[in-house]
Amino acid sequence: MQPNTPQSGPSPAPGSPAGDSAPTQNPAHQEAAANIIRKQIDSSFQAQTPEAHETNPYQRTHQPSTTPTPEQWQQYHSAWQDYYQKYYERYYVGHIHQARQAIAAQNAAPAQQVFGSADTTEPGSVDKDEALFELRHQLIDTVQKKATQVRKSRHFIPIAAAFAVMLLFTFLQYNQLLIANVQAYVSPGNINPENIIVDPNTSTAVDPALTNIVIPKINVDAPVDYNAQPDYDSQMAAMKHGLAYFGIAGASSKPGQVGNTPVAGHSSNDVLESGSYKFIFAQLDKVQPGDAVYANYQGTRYTYVVTKKEVVLPTEVSRLVYATDKPVLTLITCTPLGTAQKRLLVTAEQVNPSPASASKPTETNTNSDSSKVSEMAGTAPTIFERLFGAR
Repeated sequence: MQPNTPQSGPSPAPGSPAGDSAPTQNPAHQEAAANIIRKQIDSSFQAQTPEAHETNPYQRTHQPSTTPTPEQWQQYHSAWQDYYQKYYERYYVGHIHQARQAIAAQNAAPAQQVFGSADTTEPGSVDKDEALFELRHQLIDTVQKKATQVRKSRHFIPIAAAFAVMLLFTFLQYNQLLIANVQAYVSPGNINPENIIVDPNTSTAVDPALTNIVIPKINVDAPVDYNAQPDYDSQMAAMKHGLAYFGIAGASSKPGQVGNTPVAGHSSNDVLESGSYKFIFAQLDKVQPGDAVYANYQGTRYTYVVTKKEVVLPTEVSRLVYATDKPVLTLITCTPLGTAQKRLLVTAEQVNPSPASASKPTETNTNSDSSKVSEMAGTAPTIFERLFGAR
């Protein structure tokens, strides 16, 4: 064979290392070479990570969870609390700083005159006084808004109306007590200075038309209706215009006559009642034994000196009836002040003119039905007594 004779089969690629003399590729040889390379790779992988072939890929390898201790929970919550505290502090401080800058921009005066610090203050550096100032105004605004809502609420109107009605009924029910205690320190102020007598033994003629009683100590000068009957309605009608004569069987004398002369007057009465003498005896309890009382009757001024005071029940009418050989005057009013629970009796004996010259009472002084009187008149019914039919 000649050297230049071409060989059968595929020619090697140009530029290959084998050149023209490269052997022909055999598939069996290629498979053997590949197996050798695979074995080398497997042995190398086994040498580096032998446990990889020993571990089951489906086996759980994670550690079981542990329960946190109370100290760990405390640290966890403390960390979150600290975070939120710093977050909200920064949030509100930033708003305060913005509000301060907005106010400073609206006013011509420097910001330090409004807040006490310069505008260059960084957010987060607001002092305690500024924070309190802002919080105070926020609180005031909130309270004002809530108060406005309450006033505009539909529920507020009926509550306010009910409260007003309750106050009105309370006043109407207890006005006697309230006003009488004021009147106890305010003199009626209707006394005539000419009727103030220094010497109780001085006898002075008076106008025959006068039928009044004068008590200088408590500044009382009130007319007496000696025609009043002892029943309740007649007594209440007479006391609208002054004092009422309470003549009953056994106590029916008039001034200047032997026996007891009972005269009743209001210490208090309902404010709805008419008349100017509803509190004429509000100060009668201040009268003490030895004080002078004057009664003008039929042109003569009779002088009496107080001898005793006592408190009785309204039904103890018999306390006015007793045997006496002297002219006696008994002033009657309700007590305690502002109520009609009991009666105060102030008894005074005539000292001038001389009791020896006193005449006997006549039978015409009393009402034929006076024996049926079982109670001394008191005050008018209160609002509740009127509503529920008392008296």
